[in-house]
Amino acid sequence: MGGGGGDQETNLEFTPTWVVALVCTVIVAISLLVERILHYAGKYLLKKKQKPLYEALQKIKEELMLLGFISLLLTVSQERILKICIPKHLTNHWLPCKKDDDEDAHETVHFQTNFFSLIPGGRHLLSGSANSGYCEAKDKAPLLSLTALHHLHTFIFVLAVSHVTFSALTILFGGIKIRQWKSWEDSIQKEEYNPKEVLLSKVTHVQDHDFVKGRFLGFGKRSTLLSWLHSFVKQFFGSVTKLDYITLRLGFIMTHCKGNPKFNFHEYMIRVLEADFKKVVGISWYLWLFVVLFLLLNIHGWHAYFWISFTPFGLLLAVGTKLEHVITQLAGEVAAKHIAVEGDLVVKPSDDHFWFHRPRLVLFLIHIILFQNSFEIAFFFWIWAQYHFNSCIMGQVGYIIPRLVIGVFVQLLCSYSTLPLYAIVTQMGTSFKKEIFDEHIQDGLVVWAKKARRRAVNGSNQVVHKESPSPMAVQLSQVETQESAMEEGKAGEIRLATNQLNSKVN
Repeated sequence: MGGGGGDQETNLEFTPTWVVALVCTVIVAISLLVERILHYAGKYLLKKKQKPLYEALQKIKEELMLLGFISLLLTVSQERILKICIPKHLTNHWLPCKKDDDEDAHETVHFQTNFFSLIPGGRHLLSGSANSGYCEAKDKAPLLSLTALHHLHTFIFVLAVSHVTFSALTILFGGIKIRQWKSWEDSIQKEEYNPKEVLLSKVTHVQDHDFVKGRFLGFGKRSTLLSWLHSFVKQFFGSVTKLDYITLRLGFIMTHCKGNPKFNFHEYMIRVLEADFKKVVGISWYLWLFVVLFLLLNIHGWHAYFWISFTPFGLLLAVGTKLEHVITQLAGEVAAKHIAVEGDLVVKPSDDHFWFHRPRLVLFLIHIILFQNSFEIAFFFWIWAQYHFNSCIMGQVGYIIPRLVIGVFVQLLCSYSTLPLYAIVTQMGTSFKKEIFDEHIQDGLVVWAKKARRRAVNGSNQVVHKESPSPMAVQLSQVETQESAMEEGKAGEIRLATNQLNSKVN
């Protein structure tokens, strides 16, 4: 590493100053450019009053900061990792590629040398081969070579960027599909549609209603299996019709906001979807656990890449089928209770129709689906760029093509069917989300709810002689309290705050 001649690498002591200054300038300029782009993107979103998307952008910044920390940690600790030695026989088991001869290894090293020579400082990464003598002197093998360490470093970066990119594309294309429903909302608004007047103006025969006939009759009564099969097929074409939208919208309004018959249900769905984007774009700890598990099972002959590609595929079909079946259950519930109803058909939203009575579980599953699918696609292109298409890690063509087809299918189906289904069907839960209110009301709600929780905690020990809050204020506080508590898993806090607020009103 000194200043000797030959092919030895040189350090900063013998590197021209103009080279050092030029490389630093390029790196700093690129970093500042990216930072400024993100900064002005955030200002633009705030100017357009897109607070949920702004928060999603902040989440992306957090992921970039995490990647930076991982990069720094790997760089600083690489020398110590290279000096961790293990018995040589342990390196002959659980390999991604079978060790046949030294020719393949020489070809791989040759490619790695060419690859790293193309990037600034890349040749320095290969100089760590000198450290391999540390373990060789002990008749042992290094825990991880410097080249393998850098490849792992690159893969983590590619994975995170791919997940953010594909998640954003899914939300973008899914949002385009949902925005096509705006014409349905506009037509309802133009008709001066008043749910209260509709309920009193006519008698509806439930069995003859198109929503019930299309969703329930012929399936729900005769066979549960046929009902599920119909829901499975329905997700592939016409997953949400205009009649579905009108019926679910009316059920939501009559359950949660009877006093506002002109409520814009479509804008509410868009706000909820934008708020959920910041949860989907992040990489949670359990997703990193999946990465570790996959890297562990990536053993030659197991074809883990192929079998694991069916995980997001199966989950996506299950989620889409369940969401379609929730609509069928809503139709069946009305058909089972009524022969005829006064006014229009009104479904009753309930958490009982969802898995474990938790509509938010669907978002959790979509998060896993998007990450695993991004992982599959990112891993394929990373292997292709790093080791070529014919690498043993890539696997046989018979396993590669199905993986790519499944990945593209999952991405398209999630964007154009499952995500729009999620946006409307999960509103059919027992409670509504805080996005039902405008942003300025939400901000006031946050402050009010915090004060309400403090009063709820201290109320049992002292009597507060203050003006009682209005019923609407209580409702606003309950929404924020429940939303916050659900995210933090504080079910007891929900009951405590809600009971205390109700007692103050009474």
